Amino acid sequence: MNNTVIQATEVVLPGVGEPESLLTRVRELPQSGPGQALVRMEASGVSFAEQQMRRGTYYDMPAFPFVPGYDVVGVVEELGPPVREWPGRPGVAVGARVAALTRTGGWADRMLLDTCDLVPVPDGVGAADAVSLVTNGATAWRMLFRTARVRSGDTVMVHGANGGVGSVLVQLARAHGVRVIGTASARHQEAVAAMGAEPVDYRGDVLARVRELAPHGVAAVFDHVGGEGVKDSWRMLAPGGTLVSYGSASTRDRAGNGTLTVLRLVARLALWNALPNGRGAHFFNLWAGKARRPERYRAGLRADLERVFALLRSGGIEAKVDRAFPLTEAPEALRYAESGAAVGKVVIRGEA
Repeated sequence: MNNTVIQATEVVLPGVGEPESLLTRVRELPQSGPGQALVRMEASGVSFAEQQMRRGTYYDMPAFPFVPGYDVVGVVEELGPPVREWPGRPGVAVGARVAALTRTGGWADRMLLDTCDLVPVPDGVGAADAVSLVTNGATAWRMLFRTARVRSGDTVMVHGANGGVGSVLVQLARAHGVRVIGTASARHQEAVAAMGAEPVDYRGDVLARVRELAPHGVAAVFDHVGGEGVKDSWRMLAPGGTLVSYGSASTRDRAGNGTLTVLRLVARLALWNALPNGRGAHFFNLWAGKARRPERYRAGLRADLERVFALLRSGGIEAKVDRAFPLTEAPEALRYAESGAAVGKVVIRGEA
């Protein structure tokens, strides 16, 4: 520990506005406290959450102003004193590259994080590649294998198969012997097919096309779209199948209370889930269980990310990074992520 003043450059979302409304500020950080690590950001992701946050419609966003950034990969520069609850973590040391889910705060060149939330990044895995699989990898792994419990030989349907989460869902499913049908626009169908999925144009009659490809229904549908289209996702299921809803992209540009939108979706899924037809419907929340059983949550999340990173390192899956923008160009990164042009993850990178 030392008394050197540490300054952090942060991108701030001051309120509802266009991407260009993002501000940059510099502030002093306190020294690393007990159980904390000072992390220099190498890469942070641009997720759908930030797209909704700038509109004020994300269902559990903090009050303005705040620093966005759902995930981060960086290098540990300083460690505070250990604490009894987590006296030390293998792989978490000064100089180590680590990953963390932050929900907010990742768009900064330095930050203080709890060491219990840090996951070591394997040697040989770059920061941008790793961060593309933090939020997206944890979400995809948990939806596939914890919520839907898909197995080799199953057929699943992935909406937005070219997107950040969608492209990881496709790859993880294919790596485990699962057949994938995935929606995408015409310009992205070749990329979806290259990942091993059977592409379907999302602007067509998706339900009819899925029924042609899987006449008996699919074992699981992964739906980030929400809205009225979720009804068709429910109809795609085979007996015993599972609908996993994890977003409301269809209402991104709709003014109103984002929490109410999600609550209506959750209520609809709960009603379907109660029907005596053997099918299940669930709203996936990556943070579910953390407040109630934090240590169990953290242990499970670390284990899941370690599995995803191991697959990345072994070549079982590939990182899908579309473009990387410097922190100073965060508004441009957000604008590009919203354009629909990206295949995979849009990344914000720290200084070299």
